[in-house]
Amino acid sequence: MDVQWYPGHMTKTIRQMQEDIRLVDLVIEITDARVPISGRNPDIDKLAGGKARLLILNKADLADESANEAWAAYFRERGFSCVLTDARARGGMKGVSAAIDAACRKKQERDRARGMKIRPVRAMVAGIPNVGKSTFINSFSGKATAKTGNKPGVTRGKQWIRLGGKVELLDTPGLLWPKFEDRRVGENLALVGTINENILNEEELALLLISRLKEIAPGALGQRFETDEELPALAFLEEAGRRRGCLTKGGGIDYARIARLLLDDFRGGKLGRITLERPEDIE
Repeated sequence: MDVQWYPGHMTKTIRQMQEDIRLVDLVIEITDARVPISGRNPDIDKLAGGKARLLILNKADLADESANEAWAAYFRERGFSCVLTDARARGGMKGVSAAIDAACRKKQERDRARGMKIRPVRAMVAGIPNVGKSTFINSFSGKATAKTGNKPGVTRGKQWIRLGGKVELLDTPGLLWPKFEDRRVGENLALVGTINENILNEEELALLLISRLKEIAPGALGQRFETDEELPALAFLEEAGRRRGCLTKGGGIDYARIARLLLDDFRGGKLGRITLERPEDIE
């Protein structure tokens, strides 16, 4: 399944970020803990060169716990400050505050040694669409300050959010890169809901998810849908559709409806805590 999505406004976004990056001390990059590598835009590394970095593994409550720890260790070994969060429940936000202080401590110490006034840390919040940037900002600040939505591309314009006297956050629109060279990256992003659903064939995507989950989370589908996982992907989808009453007026399978149901169950964590990629896969 070849998935590609690069809306025109993203070209303008990256130009704006190139201008704004000089205004900040720190780049806070949000990625989805279920797809930590696929969910990282390589352009952000280029943009953030020379800046302090903090990587947030968001939606950690939906990802496998052992995989979360493995990914946190993976990124820390590569020089990133890394925090696991569930932005919706404010889980891990104390760790974010401590990580921001640690990431910017050296700069503040240099400024203090030069007799400069210590101003609030200015941080750019960056990441791909629908990864939870605005929800993270709202949870971190303790109030609804940034626009949120469950569709990719809700945040379009530049937004500064001031949090007391210690931190100022610059929210940025979700940013993808022009072409996914690795087919599986596009698939992973589509599965977790990062790609605009209007360009996807959800029935094909559901079949892909069935095949992947049989490998990485055996038993999850069978338990949720009370259907034999040994069935081929299409036969499994059809039987799950019958069991869930996803039928057309003529009694046939409503493929679009059962596909949407399956994808929503996965994205909402109803199939369990599942991570689609692990460090050993990357290595």
